[in-house]
Amino acid sequence: MDIGTAVGELVAGTGRTDPYPLYERIRAAGPLAQVQDRFFVATGYDVIDQILRDPRMRVGDAELTEAYGGDATDPEAEALGVSLLRSNPPDHTRMRRLVSGTFTPRRIATMREAIAAQVDNLGGYLTEVGRSGELDIMAEFAYPLPIRVICSLLGVPVGDSAWFREQASALTVSLEPSLMLDDLSEAAAARARLETYFLDLIARRRIEPRDDLTTALVQAHDTDGSQLTGPELLSTLILLLVAGFETTANLLGNGLAILFDHPDHAERLRADPDLVGRYVEEMLRYDSPVQLTSRYCRVDTAYAGVTLPPYSQVLVLLGAGNRDPQRFANPAVFDPAREQNQPLSFGGGAHYCLGAALARMEAQLAFPMLLGRFPGLALAAQPTRKDRLVLRGFATLPVAFDPA
Repeated sequence: MDIGTAVGELVAGTGRTDPYPLYERIRAAGPLAQVQDRFFVATGYDVIDQILRDPRMRVGDAELTEAYGGDATDPEAEALGVSLLRSNPPDHTRMRRLVSGTFTPRRIATMREAIAAQVDNLGGYLTEVGRSGELDIMAEFAYPLPIRVICSLLGVPVGDSAWFREQASALTVSLEPSLMLDDLSEAAAARARLETYFLDLIARRRIEPRDDLTTALVQAHDTDGSQLTGPELLSTLILLLVAGFETTANLLGNGLAILFDHPDHAERLRADPDLVGRYVEEMLRYDSPVQLTSRYCRVDTAYAGVTLPPYSQVLVLLGAGNRDPQRFANPAVFDPAREQNQPLSFGGGAHYCLGAALARMEAQLAFPMLLGRFPGLALAAQPTRKDRLVLRGFATLPVAFDPA
């Protein structure tokens, strides 16, 4: 299978269920390889790390569209708007600084006790609903926990969480490298519904400000619109909501599936919950909740002896980098004892995920609770993967347990 065929199969075929064999076929062409004119793919850990940190590499812009003849489209930008995810310096620098000022490590640290209480409350809920036998832990735990946490941060009603999940599911299709027209229509409709929701919330926070991220961002916009424009305010709130729970839910689901596949490791973590930090890092590496991203260059740029001509696109395969044998010994083996384990799952450089610490905290609190409170927790039926490559996770994960 040549590299073009392998990349095509990755983004539009079996890669959506199991990308790892295809990563190895692509890797055979080198850590950074050309697929076609001005289109490259990166699988090497070191190359990916360099690309993510290089300020010359961009996330796509109007000049890129013009370079491709003016008819290229960016479904991700159309769905998510003028957000941190799709902006470059100096706009990205300005927005990132502002959001970082409200989404601080101190604020996250103070949430630990509240998150632990949410984890415990959901554990009690699972005890009750689990009495009837089988349940879908994605629907009953993996999504509710991060949705409750991000709702608390943004100051939105947790009662709207089921609706949020529906909108996020439709909206995040725009992140995929291969799209159907119907999917784009659903993403646009979800974007419109979320805009209406947040416009109402913004109006309410102007009248009744609270100690939440929404109020802080609204006040930043109202104090000086040059810090955060109206469209940027809306897009930032939507991005924080969607990204705030989708990746964490995937981490929780993927992590549980790994533990089911490795019962010896589940027992080890159950016996020593203090190991959870190492386990979460290895879960992120072994089956990343975010598998890929893209970067573009405007000028000649070279990595690993490969030159990218101006206006080249690089498909950055984070999941492949996390299993690069040049960086990790026995990369296909789940091994929480790895030293210097620094997965690429949350990106790197200027676009490093703002919510990485929050996602790690939620996972580090969730897994010991589940293993300790439900020693009989086990897979009850074949799980189903979401038909996604970028945001890799489960649609359903049926479990059964004997509630303690």
